[in-house]
Amino acid sequence: MSDIKKVVLAYSGGLDTSVIVKWLQETYACEVVTFTADIGQGEEVEPARAKAQALGVKEIYIEDLREEFVRDYVYPMFRANTIYEGEYLLGTSIARPLIAKRLIEIANETGADAISHGATGKGNDQVRFELGAYALKPGVKVIAPWREWDLTSREKLMNYCEEHQIPVDFSKSKKKSPYSMDANLLHISYEGGILEDPWAEAEEDMWRWSVSPEAAPDTPTYLELTFEKGDVVAIDGERLKPHEVLAKLNKLGGDNGVGRLDIVENRYVGMKSRGCYETPGGTIMLRAHRAIESITLDREAAHLKDELMPKYAKTIYNGYWWSPERRMLQAAIDETQEFVNGTVRVKLYKGSATVVGRKSEQSLFDESIATFEDDAGAYDQKDAEGFIKLNALRLRIAAGKGRSAS
Repeated sequence: MSDIKKVVLAYSGGLDTSVIVKWLQETYACEVVTFTADIGQGEEVEPARAKAQALGVKEIYIEDLREEFVRDYVYPMFRANTIYEGEYLLGTSIARPLIAKRLIEIANETGADAISHGATGKGNDQVRFELGAYALKPGVKVIAPWREWDLTSREKLMNYCEEHQIPVDFSKSKKKSPYSMDANLLHISYEGGILEDPWAEAEEDMWRWSVSPEAAPDTPTYLELTFEKGDVVAIDGERLKPHEVLAKLNKLGGDNGVGRLDIVENRYVGMKSRGCYETPGGTIMLRAHRAIESITLDREAAHLKDELMPKYAKTIYNGYWWSPERRMLQAAIDETQEFVNGTVRVKLYKGSATVVGRKSEQSLFDESIATFEDDAGAYDQKDAEGFIKLNALRLRIAAGKGRSAS
């Protein structure tokens, strides 16, 4: 007899998690609580309620977490200009800590003994969900069906559905997307299918959020982003909530072919994985944020941030959002954002997001010093001679001792 009486499941209402509901009920003879989060995936989440009810679920949580997701997870990450391995904007990674947090909170609210998720044993998400869960509730029991059952193919999953009369929106006759996809307000990802061959070009009809750069309008789109303490608070002067900002930038970017990415990344579990991503709003925000920092941040603070960023990105990618090192890094990053205020003008055109203007009342850019025209004595060029000689002192000493520099 299992000591698990109640489990909170991260539930999408799709094939895999619908099978998991029934499998948990049978395997553990337990009550299942379902949790469905709307984090901007672009699909209706309310139908999950009827599906869960049809499976005998009594406690059903369906929550709109879009504002919390962008405000408390995406925005803090973007203050660091975070990218993983030089390209990936961490769209999937940053959603997992929020889901893990709510799973634990719901487990506490309902008196559940365990949580469960539908992540496979090959991917990063199992790590992210579970590291978050253990950080927030050390003794929690985690059930990961893909590491336990023998339902290792879609055919086996469909047979299980037929045997157990599970109502799902799939049938053997229906065409299934060849890609494994994950979406939220920050991005949509694609894996599997022909993408498993890193030489194969992604099919044009795969992309959901963006037109191809070739098909984008011939006239550029200009927009102005207003920043306060490192966060975008307005677009073209219209103040918006964080999730509204990202939704609008996704539309503008997607319409102009911005934000497509095709990469091979190193998963935390050890394998390489090829994936394609659409992150139109995030791509625009990253360019604009770096631009406003370029005129408001001190040089050494900016350079130190750039040195910390790869560590910060790896921390999030590997699932350590709730770790002390992430909180430490976040505190340092947030400290730098006090004067990151102002407006950035961005030009969107056929797949590119180009910064064409930036201004701030806290700008450290001094035109009187930087000018190529007469600076009226603001900068004494003779000072450069001593500066250069002092910085060359160790090189001159070494060369004088016969140590070759080549």
